[in-house]
Amino acid sequence: MENLSTLLGKYGEEGDKLLFKILNSGNYLEKIQDTGYRIQDVTKQISEKGLRYDLTVPFARYVVQHQHELVFPFKRYQIQPVWRADRPQKGRYREFFQCDVDVIGSDSLLYEVEQVQIVDDIFSRLGINVIIRLNNRKILAGIAESIGHPNKITDLTIALDKLEKLGPEKVKEELSERGFSGTDINRIIPLMISEGRIKERFSMLRNFMRDSESGLRGIEEMSFIRNFLKDLNLKNKFNFDVRLARGLNYYTGTIIEVSAVDVAMGSLCGGGRYDDLTGIFGLPGMSGIGISFGADRIYDTINELNLFPETIRSTTQVLFINFGAEESKYCFSILPVLRSHGLAAELYPESAKLKKQMDYANRKRIPFVVLVGKDEMQSERLAVKNMKTGEQKTVKMEELIRLVTSEE
Repeated sequence: MENLSTLLGKYGEEGDKLLFKILNSGNYLEKIQDTGYRIQDVTKQISEKGLRYDLTVPFARYVVQHQHELVFPFKRYQIQPVWRADRPQKGRYREFFQCDVDVIGSDSLLYEVEQVQIVDDIFSRLGINVIIRLNNRKILAGIAESIGHPNKITDLTIALDKLEKLGPEKVKEELSERGFSGTDINRIIPLMISEGRIKERFSMLRNFMRDSESGLRGIEEMSFIRNFLKDLNLKNKFNFDVRLARGLNYYTGTIIEVSAVDVAMGSLCGGGRYDDLTGIFGLPGMSGIGISFGADRIYDTINELNLFPETIRSTTQVLFINFGAEESKYCFSILPVLRSHGLAAELYPESAKLKKQMDYANRKRIPFVVLVGKDEMQSERLAVKNMKTGEQKTVKMEELIRLVTSEE
């Protein structure tokens, strides 16, 4: 839980609507004042706490609380659940796990480069082809400034964040509803849908924002990051996308969003630079950057692409067949030896028919079955069956361990 005052206003108006609010303890209705029962006003009086929406805002609070104990720049990763009052559907959940990686206490753009490297490495290891999209909030602020609406950066980003999902015409309507003129919109939209080489798009933006110091600084930051990344031999593609807005209000610089190439699942990872998030807790000027991996969406993507290895479907690598009390006792003396080598082994719990025990091994995808009868006990050798090939042979314990380990 967090205080609602900590959470509200950090995630944009859409995010504020998705905050789970917790009712105050006791008779919380007793002191409620008549406000005409506007839900926003009533909520403030009956709820002071909420479930965390993400891990970044609580992290900023933690940094401020422990500022004298930490060495800056401070790096951390954190894996915990978060909650959003959303409508459950494919890729959207009310409770899900985020895996965050943050660096705070430095404004060096090298940390942006490092975070993109982390993204590239993780998704390469998982076998998911992704596109890494990059933008800078300073560029978006520069666009707003260049059309004469510097105070409408939030309205602009909220609308642009929907461009890919809703298309240009719907976004034009929303921009109009948010107070942008037809002339403004006709200047903005061509920038957002322009294609071509990154250098050409940078040149177009520099010309558009030639009088915006903030916008030009954003382009210089993007150029630095791009020039660094293109020489690092990344396995996944990265691209500059001026349409990328990410609706969280606390982003101030680079923003990052990652999506799968081969499956429609929404963003699998996202994040960005925040220059003053700690300022709301009394420690101004502490710049940080972080990315958040959506564990549940990544799991769903791996599942849909059938990328889970066969071995992950089985928790047991070796099953000992149960032939009776004496044989079971012998097997129990062997199990700890396999487990001491990091191998998962079990004994079937009863001396059922052999077919039933073998069916159990097949259904659990157990790769090796060991049969220990009187002969094996006397010879101190083990009859091992490879369930994938059907091959069966008698081996010593050391060879069984090598067999199973080689299949991992």
